[in-house]
Formats: sequence, structure tokens, C-alpha cells
Amino acid sequence: MHAMHYEITLPADYDMDIVRRRVAGRGHALDAWEGLGLKAYLMRERGVHGSPVNQYAPFYLWNSVEGMNSFLWGGGFQGIVDDFGRPSARQWTGLAYEAGGGAGSPARVAVRARRPVPDGVPLAEVVEDAVRETGRLASLDGALLAAAAVDTDRWEFVHFSVWDHDVPKAEGETFQVLHMSTPERDRLPRGRQW
Repeated sequence: MHAMHYEITLPADYDMDIVRRRVAGRGHALDAWEGLGLKAYLMRERGVHGSPVNQYAPFYLWNSVEGMNSFLWGGGFQGIVDDFGRPSARQWTGLAYEAGGGAGSPARVAVRARRPVPDGVPLAEVVEDAVRETGRLASLDGALLAAAAVDTDRWEFVHFSVWDHDVPKAEGETFQVLHMSTPERDRLPRGRQW
């Protein structure tokens, strides 16, 4: 599993209904994308859920590098580049994925938490903590899914969770979920990824 995320920060007075209409019109384009576990079409709106900014910020969990590369180089990503410019697309290596008890419910919000991998602690212990946290998040009421991944260039963890209500019990930045494309969600490997 590979995680990918990019943020497009928009002006403070940007009409976020433009983003909503964009996702409503184009969001289904990845509903059958080969190699894609899920894409969460995320938005932060200034003043909503404590957000200081307006942002369009999709988050992806890929089953295959080939699917991700096909998206990036085969035309899927070009629509973002054409409309907003070319954002930096962060990538993390998957560590864990768990479906939550609310997996059949509609997604309302997602939470992304990034934190540094601490120094002076054996890496295996730190990663096991991240895997346990993924399971804990997925077990909470209203959780649809939880995932953890790591960027070994920046030595940073990302925890990503999706919820069926607006008050998740997860810490991090909260995003509105406008749509979820989940063509191969059932093929995302459960549990620890090594």
C-alpha cells in the first residue's frame, strides 16, 4: 500500500462551491481506477472544523505503484495541473490499514495527523505503535477506516482516518469528505504491511 496526498491552498475569499461542483462533476472519474484502493476527495474550508485555510486536498491509498504511476503520468493528475498548477504530491510507504465498524456508512469527515518518527527509539517499536494506533482508530465509534504510512525521507508518520460523523475521536487536521472513490478498497491489505 502507498499513500499519496497533495494540498492546494486557495485564497481566503475563494468560493469553495467551485471545489464542490468540481468534485460533483469529476469525482466519479476514479471510481473504477485500476490499482486505486481509495481516493478521498477532501476539502478544508476556512472557519469550518477549525481550519485557518481554504484547501482542496485529496488523499489516496494505492494498491499498486503501477496504478499510482498511471494516474500521475497517464492523464488523471493532469486535470489538477491544468486547473490549479502542479502541487507537490507527498508519498508515504504503507504501514497498516484497517476497516472500521462503520465501513458501509457515508463518509463525512477525514482526519490527517502527521508526526515525526522519534529519534532514539528502535524503529520496530515506533512502527508497532503506529500499527496499534491504526487499529485503535478503526475500532472507535463511527470510524470507516484508518491507515498509517511513513515517509523515510522526512522520517514522518501520517495517520489517516475517515468518519461517518462530524466529531471524530482522532487528533489532527479535519477535512470534509466530498466524495470517496473506492474501486479496490476491498483489496487493501489489512493489518500490518510487512
